Order: sequence, then structure tokens, then C-alpha cells
Amino acid sequence: MKRLISLSVPLLSLAIAGCGEESDELPVDGREFDGVTYSERAPYEGRVIDGYLNNARVWLDLDDNGQYTAGPVEIELDSGNTHILEDGEPTVMSGPGGRFSMDVSALDVPPSIGANLDPRDYPLYALAIPGQTLEERSYGDEPVGRAFLMSASPGVTNITPLTTLARFRSLAGQWNTENPIPDNRFADLDGINLWKDYILANDDRAHAYARALARFMASQIPDGYNDYLAGNGSDGSEASLLPRDGVYLLGYSVVQNVDEIIAIVDAAVSGGNYGNVDTDTLVLPDVDVEVSNPRLLVSQRISARPTRGVERLPVGTSDLGTSAELSFEYSEGGRLLAVSSRGCMGISLPEMVRLFQADGYMTNLKTQWLPSVSLSASSAKRYDEDGVDERLEFDWQAMEASLDTATACHEQTLGLAHGITELDEISDVVWKWNDQAGTLEESATGRADNRVLTVESANSPAEVLDSEQPPLDLVSGYQLTEGGVLEAGVQFTGGGATCAPQGVAPNDTERNGQYATRLFPFSFTSDVAASDLFGAGAYEYDIDDRNGVSVARLLRFPFLDRATENLPEVDSANGAFQWQLFYDALNGDGLDPQRPNLLKTAYLVDFLATSECGDGPLDRPGRAYATVEYEYQTLSDYLLDKLSE
Repeated sequence: MKRLISLSVPLLSLAIAGCGEESDELPVDGREFDGVTYSERAPYEGRVIDGYLNNARVWLDLDDNGQYTAGPVEIELDSGNTHILEDGEPTVMSGPGGRFSMDVSALDVPPSIGANLDPRDYPLYALAIPGQTLEERSYGDEPVGRAFLMSASPGVTNITPLTTLARFRSLAGQWNTENPIPDNRFADLDGINLWKDYILANDDRAHAYARALARFMASQIPDGYNDYLAGNGSDGSEASLLPRDGVYLLGYSVVQNVDEIIAIVDAAVSGGNYGNVDTDTLVLPDVDVEVSNPRLLVSQRISARPTRGVERLPVGTSDLGTSAELSFEYSEGGRLLAVSSRGCMGISLPEMVRLFQADGYMTNLKTQWLPSVSLSASSAKRYDEDGVDERLEFDWQAMEASLDTATACHEQTLGLAHGITELDEISDVVWKWNDQAGTLEESATGRADNRVLTVESANSPAEVLDSEQPPLDLVSGYQLTEGGVLEAGVQFTGGGATCAPQGVAPNDTERNGQYATRLFPFSFTSDVAASDLFGAGAYEYDIDDRNGVSVARLLRFPFLDRATENLPEVDSANGAFQWQLFYDALNGDGLDPQRPNLLKTAYLVDFLATSECGDGPLDRPGRAYATVEYEYQTLSDYLLDKLSE
């Protein structure tokens, strides 16, 4: 997992040089004051540099979307009035030497509505277009082979990979800060002024870093965007080919990976001569960026501690106290890297299978991380001590996951011997996924036999509901064995009954609540006593198009857990449990119409009976063994929080 770099900066002011030597004031603004008429506003000038880049698209990003915007563009003035640029954002193609001279006369505002706009208040962007933008090399001009996007902080008129780094360092460093920090505080990198023209300054080290960063940036541009620019004679002026959040994620990825890239360049230096480094041959990090900026699960709060003097579960939901918190860690591509737990996490093998089938990308799942909890009293005790008690890490290349635990929570449920009280980076449990066989094998330290879960997809929600494209349901049947002996099995027995919500509830006349509109019946196999526990059991779904929103929500699913039943703090008659899942109401303020199947709260209760098809709206239970609360963030906000720590 990549280390998150520190964004701390010196408190002394930096001597910023080589930024184009602009005057503090624009030459003139073309307005008339005190009877004196001034000449037209001067062009806004600068350079585009990797090597010097000729024929790159340059624009002033007035609307903060990271893409050139054609007209009309509306700018709200400090006066409250609106200034309209009919021809769009000021833009120009760079010329020889990477120089550009941009007409910014459209920023002149009629005096009657407000003051002129200052181009130095807005960031510049430059897009290198594959096959068209020419990089000036020592042996002649060379077309760039792949697109890359660069930016510069407001007022900085050199646009380079290093100014891009400086700008997004500044944005990340100022995330969640109350007082603005000057951009120049982020414009130093180990003595290198990130704003300067490093070619003019003959700074081979800065140039080598910049070229490596440009290659890295080009590798992250989505193939579809690059191919469009390369194959359609584009001049880079098309709007909205990249979402705004995607542009920012690309920038934050540069910040995230710069330490590793610089270390690679430094390792290639011979005799201290950076001018001899062939950056085209360096093996740089291969990091995907999910430019769609998905909402991802970032934390779970688990409440499974009985309070008010009660010693055993279940209790009233208002009498449940926090017993664990889970934190989820992601790559820039939105892939799950690890889960850390204060207190203990519950491990669900069917949910581990869903994650492997989704290749680690939570956004590929309609419902992210179906709940599982530990009801061990040890969880609450460890939670009270603060710190990380368990860590689940994923190796997606090897298709393995491993748990390192410092708790006694899993002695009975996983057969895991408890010997230490601190994390030691040694795997206590390992899971291996075989995609071809559809099996997940679990091995645990101190346990003689491995457990194996085999997927059985026939008639399952995964088989019936899922298309070729994500997000997917990926809920399937399974056979779970330990040492070759059947422990539990779920086989779906039909494609499911479908029905409309029955009647109109007085408290839900618009049908914004949850209704069991599709049932997927299953048969359960285990020992004789357990086989009849669920009767005509079913996984209950709400699948409908209501109020303009398409939902496919798993509402309830039962399961058998004899190990949890036998915990001294659990008062269960037979180990037959059920998860009840609740989502944002279809008229709720928190609903994301594009991702309406994100869980909000889950309740672990005793299994009593399956709903009748059409039942609803389903009410929250009054008693439970545990509740799980979900929190989500966009990928960009998640990365910003990590970078600014």
C-alpha cells in the first residue's frame, strides 16, 4: 500500500523566482476613471513546459471544472451581478518555446455591474494533445504520444508537471483548514522552486522530475479520453470529456505518488548528473484513477454492547452501545486495500466472496459490504482502549486476504488461538479465492482444518438480477465445509416471486419506504436440527422503479451461526439470525438517485418469519443483537482527508 506523503511546509517564506517575471499589476484594464482613458488590456502570457510544448491547448479555468468550457460562461461578480463570456473561457494554443499569449479582454466588465475580472485569480490549464502537441527536444520536435493535463495555481503562468504538483499539494494541504494558506508555501520540493521555468534555469534535476511526472500523468489519463483526442482531430476544446472530480483526482494522484516517482528518478542518476537520466525508460508506478469519483463506504459504527446493566444480547436498540468501528482504505482507483478495526470485526465468508468477485472495487457492488459483526464482549473492551485492534488486508494480484488480530474475539467463531495483545503484522487468518472454481478457502492459525466456501449461483439474485455491467448484486448461494464436512448450505430454489407493494400505508402514501417486492426462496442444509429453522425462507428484496428512482435493495436475509449462538453474552434459542437492512427513503435528503442501494443502517435480529410478498413499509426492529451504521464519502474527499492528515 502506498504511503501518504506529508504536506507540512516550512513556516519561513519561500523565495519564489523564475515565474515569468510578471509585474504585480496588470498593465492596464481598459476602463475609464477620472476622465482618463486607458488602452486595451494586455494579453496574459506564459509558457507550457514538459520540454517546451508547442500546440498545447491552454485555457483560464473560470468555472473550476478542469476542462475548457465553450460559451456562454456566467461568472458571478462580487457585486452580485453576473458577467457573461459569450465566447467561453479565454483560451489559446501555445506556440514555439511553449509560449502563449492569451486574449483576456473578455474579462473586462461593464463598470455599471462590477469590477473587471483579474486573470490572476484563476488557475491555468494546459492539455497536451496526442499526435498534435510537439515537445521541443534537443534532437528536434517530437509529438507527444499520450495526452496529459497540467495546471498552475492562480497567478502562476508557467504550466508544468511541477506547477501541477504544487497546485494540488496546495489544494490538499488546505482541505479542512479554517485559514487560507498562501500557495507559495506548497511550491518548494527539496529546494526546487516548483513554479519556475526549469529549462531556462538549466535545472536538470527539476527537469528530470518533471518529465517523469508527465509520463506518470499521461499513464493515468483514461484510454477513452486519450483515444478520442488522438483519433478525432481534436484541438482540446471539447467540453466535459472528463468530469471535474476526475480532473481533481488525477491531480491528487500526483501528490500521492510523487515521493515514489522522485525516488525512482534519484535511483537512476549516475554521478549526480540528472541530465543523463532517460526518464522514458524508468519503470514508474502503475496506478489507476477512478475518474467517475464514486461514493465509497469509509466507515462502519457497530453497536453490540448491552448497556443499562444488561449482560446478554439482544436488547432494545436504544440500549446498544458502540463496540467497534471499522475504517476502509482505498487506492486512487477506488480499490479496497484494507479494513482496520477498533474493537473486533465480524468476518462473513459470503461477503468476502462478493468482494473478490467485484475485484476489490466497492463501486462495482450495488450494496457495499453487507454487514457482519462480532458479538464477543472482548470487542467492547478493546474498543474502550482505543487504537487499531484488527487489520484485514487484500492482495488483489494474488487474490488473497489476511487478518492480523490482537484480540480474543475469534477464538470460538473462527477457532483462532489467542496469544498476543498487539498487532504483529503476521497473518492469523488467510483467505484464498479461486475464481475459476468459485471457491474461497480459509485457513487459521492453530486450527486443524480449513474451511471452504463454494459458490452456487443457480437461481440466485446474482444470476437473475445482474447484467454484464456493474454495479452488481453478486448475492449467491453457497456450500460451506470444514475439513470436508458440510457446515452450512444455501441453495436458491427459484427465480423469485415478484409483486407490487400491497395497499397504501397511512404513513407512506407516496410509497417511499421499503417493500418486499421480490422474494428469492432458498433451501438450507446443515445438521438435521438446523435444516428446518428457516422453513419457507427467502432473501427479501425491494426491486422497483418508484418516484423516478430504480432500486434493487436486499432487505432481509437469514443465516445460521452456531458459534455466535454459543457465546456466553448471546441469548439465542437456535442460532438462527437475520439481517434487516435499511436504506435512505426515496424522498430522503441523503438519497443518491444514481446509487440508491447504499446501505444506511443494518440490524441483527432473531429470524422469525419471511415476509409476504408485497409487505411493507418494513419497520425497524425494537430489539436487536447489533446495529451497524454506514458512512460514505466520494473518492476525492476520502483522498483529500488522507492527504491532509
